[in-house]
Amino acid sequence: MSSWAQAGVTVLGEKVLWTDLLGNVFSLATVWLAIRRTIWTWPVQLAGAVLLFTASVSAHAPGNALKQVLFVALVSYGWVKWLRGIHESDGLPVRPATARERVVLVVALAAGTAALALLFANISWLQITWSPTANAYIFAGSAVATFAQSRALVDFWVIWVLVDLVGVPLAIKSGLYVSGAAYVIFFVMVIAGFRNWINQYRRQRRYAELEAVAA
Repeated sequence: MSSWAQAGVTVLGEKVLWTDLLGNVFSLATVWLAIRRTIWTWPVQLAGAVLLFTASVSAHAPGNALKQVLFVALVSYGWVKWLRGIHESDGLPVRPATARERVVLVVALAAGTAALALLFANISWLQITWSPTANAYIFAGSAVATFAQSRALVDFWVIWVLVDLVGVPLAIKSGLYVSGAAYVIFFVMVIAGFRNWINQYRRQRRYAELEAVAA
């Protein structure tokens, strides 16, 4: 790993990588932009994923690094979906997931966690001897949340809350202290985002009802 990727500052006796710091700044910006439902959330999230990939490789956290690689694909998909949604609807329509979609999201989270936990425990270059299930859960949960976000489902905020509850202690244990602190801030912002999107969905429904009455 090149010297720039290892560069950082020492805070309270612990080294903080610049890539970890800047990656989490971009990630926090992504949440703020998602609350505002702006298309800029996707390129900013992509930049954050690249930085956090570098930080994870430097911290010898292969599972988290692989997660960032997956994010590149999911973010690209989400970017395209939002562009289409904005173009077709003159704005981004948000909605709660249907019962069927929620079942799919839960099954994907559970199956993804189980499969990844086995990989993290048994594949040498991915092996995580401590908390492979927690690492797998964060990996799968982050992927499912990003997919739900790409489809403008309000439920993606709830999934992020569940991920944050495990992400804080795991990031600290991995030595990514900035990531741990960022997860705490994420939690507050995610709650705000959930309320914002729910209110937006209710406004959409009222507008649709008024249009139906007028017709």
